[in-house]
Amino acid sequence: MKRLQNRIAESGLALPVMAVYGLIVWLYSGLVASGWWPQLACYTAAVYLLAELSNANALLRIRSRIISCAFIALSCMASMLFGSLSGSLWLLFHVSALLLLFSTYQNGQAVGRVFYAFVFLGGASMMHVQTLWLVPAIWVLMATQLLAFNWRIWLSSLIGLLTPYWFLSLWFIYTQDFTPLADHISGLWAIGVPFDYSDVTVGQAAIYALTLGLMLTGIVHFWHRSYEDKIRIRLLYGFFTYLGLLALLVVAILPQYFDPFIWLAFICASPLAGHFVALTSTRITNIASIVIAVLVLLITILNLWMPSLHF
Repeated sequence: MKRLQNRIAESGLALPVMAVYGLIVWLYSGLVASGWWPQLACYTAAVYLLAELSNANALLRIRSRIISCAFIALSCMASMLFGSLSGSLWLLFHVSALLLLFSTYQNGQAVGRVFYAFVFLGGASMMHVQTLWLVPAIWVLMATQLLAFNWRIWLSSLIGLLTPYWFLSLWFIYTQDFTPLADHISGLWAIGVPFDYSDVTVGQAAIYALTLGLMLTGIVHFWHRSYEDKIRIRLLYGFFTYLGLLALLVVAILPQYFDPFIWLAFICASPLAGHFVALTSTRITNIASIVIAVLVLLITILNLWMPSLHF
């Protein structure tokens, strides 16, 4: 029996409607007044690439755009992040990297795609150097979830990661001033005070709580029904699971890095949430899907009206 959640997930109008919804949120946030057109372009490209990631890897057993819809819904909760060009580039680079990495599944010879994936990650680390914290975990996930890791792959990833810095160093050689680069790299260990929630807003806490709740719900649902999916799909969802939980762990310990890492949490939570909505059809899950949609809308409104509200 198809319920409301299933009809929405399978509807061809779902993504266009969510695209209009997302544009309305962007407009209300200050798109025109603040001239956030480059940020919107990066965001739109990221949504498109996420849809391609879903299609190319058949993340759902049905024809559905619900993963992209889930990402739009989740990301619109954090409308206070729309104005950051570095954050928008960080988002686009990470989706691009995942699209390339997932295409290397069980292919230990895909050094070219791994190189370009890590070029994107290197570019993301130029936006936020803390991206480099994720690299060892991504290497582990490539070995355990993508089954594509050897010394050639590792060397290719390392070269790709350093390539953006190599090009940037040419400018510093020309100016004979490496201070900006040194200051940037020092952010790797200048992490600040852990568990300092003094600057956390109500909106950020609500976003974090709902994203974590969706992640855990999606994880429990997927692994309870994982026998219905192919081994490849289980491993790809495992990649999303571990990377998403790592991003949320970083935010929990170091809330000052909420802005970049919550984007990664949205990327990883969207497939899990989409799988839950599209591939369940009980009365309880239908009610849960409606409740989730209402909560997402309420948090979006809260952050549009009172983005700086503190406890």
